[in-house]
Amino acid sequence: MTCWLIIPVKPPHQAKSRLSEVLGESERTALAGAMLRHVLAAAQSAGGVDQVALLGPSRLGTPDTVPLLEDPGGGLNPAITSAFAHVTTQGADRMIVLFADLPLLSRNDVACLAEATAGAMIIAPDRHGTGTNALSLPIPAAKGFTFAFGPDSFAAHKAEAARLGLRIELAQSPGLARDVDMPEDLADAGQLIDPRG
Repeated sequence: MTCWLIIPVKPPHQAKSRLSEVLGESERTALAGAMLRHVLAAAQSAGGVDQVALLGPSRLGTPDTVPLLEDPGGGLNPAITSAFAHVTTQGADRMIVLFADLPLLSRNDVACLAEATAGAMIIAPDRHGTGTNALSLPIPAAKGFTFAFGPDSFAAHKAEAARLGLRIELAQSPGLARDVDMPEDLADAGQLIDPRG
């Protein structure tokens, strides 16, 4: 089995825009970069992951040795759809989408996403149980999967899995659930960077 892990990355000036009331642009960029490096390190050291790639217009300071997949434009969901098509052409059996704002993520969290039952989709909900922080999709069983990242994506992704007849497994841990979107979430990123400078 060959497993690809994709980490979407926003342009630096768009990073963590919902934190703009408490952090300036340079602070948000620094925070996003620190969290991305943490998630990348966990992904690269996790068992079961064969290839890690970034998706988007920027590496946010990560090494050039990490592949950067092109974002065709049109938003996050079309970009991930494009990445899924690319990964499929590379002979992968599974693709993981993992977001870069998970400061408590461990390599064991990532390994759980890679070690899914054959033909099953793993979904990691956010702390509120409404968003999706990670998806692990089987290939080719998930061909035609419609990505719905955004509001209420957890329910949308479960419904899409049911439409395709995919078994659904949940991955629930602090590392996968506790993303950093709002000012009250910043405490979770304290070990990576002091966002207040």
